[in-house]
Amino acid sequence: MNQTTIFDMMYPKYKITKPIRLIEFFAGYGSQALALKYLGVPFEHYKICEWAVKSIQAYKDIHFTDKYYWKNVNDCSISKEILVDTLFEVGISSNYNEPMTREQTNRLSYEQLVRIYENILITNNLVNIQGTKGKDLEIEDTDKYDYILTYSFPCQDLSLAGKGKGMSDTSTRSGMLWEVERILTECYELGNMPQILLMENVPQVHGTDNVEDFNKWQLRLEELGYKNYFQDLIATDYGIPQTRNRCFMISLLGDYSYTFPKPIPLKLKLKDMLEDNVNEKYYLSKKMIEFFTKNEEKQKEKGNGFRFNVSDGNVISKTITTNTENRMDDNYIKVIPFGTYYTWEDLQGNINTQCCRAADENRNALTVACANTGNVLTNYRIRKLTPRECFRLMGVKDEDFKKCSKNQSDSSLYHLAGDSIVVNVLMAIFKELI
Repeated sequence: MNQTTIFDMMYPKYKITKPIRLIEFFAGYGSQALALKYLGVPFEHYKICEWAVKSIQAYKDIHFTDKYYWKNVNDCSISKEILVDTLFEVGISSNYNEPMTREQTNRLSYEQLVRIYENILITNNLVNIQGTKGKDLEIEDTDKYDYILTYSFPCQDLSLAGKGKGMSDTSTRSGMLWEVERILTECYELGNMPQILLMENVPQVHGTDNVEDFNKWQLRLEELGYKNYFQDLIATDYGIPQTRNRCFMISLLGDYSYTFPKPIPLKLKLKDMLEDNVNEKYYLSKKMIEFFTKNEEKQKEKGNGFRFNVSDGNVISKTITTNTENRMDDNYIKVIPFGTYYTWEDLQGNINTQCCRAADENRNALTVACANTGNVLTNYRIRKLTPRECFRLMGVKDEDFKKCSKNQSDSSLYHLAGDSIVVNVLMAIFKELI
């Protein structure tokens, strides 16, 4: 859905000509910053607003890899009591859903407290959006800088998997949108506004249940001086084989127009995003496969759409979620076990290129793919996607995944990937402004 009208086309297109100062609300690990980085566009990490300690750590590790205030934690002279008070007051979160209590914060080790505080300082983090004021954005010299403010507010109460609470007020997580309104209103009163706003959320943000609030939001932005343009974009149209469909809205301060990027042909499939060597822990046990299979039968009887689908990789990935690979309807891959050998004749016409082992006519190691169901080769195992593969499907380069993963568990990495934005889509959006 594209809201550009003939009247909008009368306005000139906005083109960024000044140095960029990037402000990321609900920053995650900084997909927007990665998009500008991959485009080779100089920009300043001006501010972020992110309260989840795991996301803050990931942002620091990716974008400020080698920066420390205290390389050795013992070099920090701040007492634990002051650190606990400070982090409690700014409102850090350990579960993405609510701020930590003082008791929870106090249970963290001294080293954990120092690193969280250090990460906040290094990333210029305002932490909790509910405690952020317009003046905290420090928007100034707009004649010298283009300020881009991005806000990918929580979708839990909007998505099909959510509880349908909507975004009517700030009592819901999706209602954090109105905190963005409050901050922008305060910026307006101060006389300095970001010239470009970029919203990202699930398509349900403008669906039947939420369209009234979405229209209200657009109207408020217009009152503040913005022209709004929104459209649903799917990752497969921008080079990534994932069925991730999201709504993006560009809001431009002043009478300017914007046109969303045109789709490009998709050349990749899921198999192209897979790793060559995968740890045994990512393979499903026989018990888990039996559970998924039986559960699928129950779901069919109930008329539900959940399916335990296992692919050979020659497909498009399903949408990566924050609970990726914990659900029966996620992405699962058939793989020939390492050390399984077939004759050259067996391999012909039965294997799609992926990553597993077989042998050529001289019994030399040959990298091939999973067996095709229904053909001669049926000796395969089933595995879930690895965190690295999920990050690839979000458009993150391996070098940045490596930086991100050094201080995260697998479960955290899955959550970080599912909670982010496909970088390739953001790159296409930004290119229209640059």
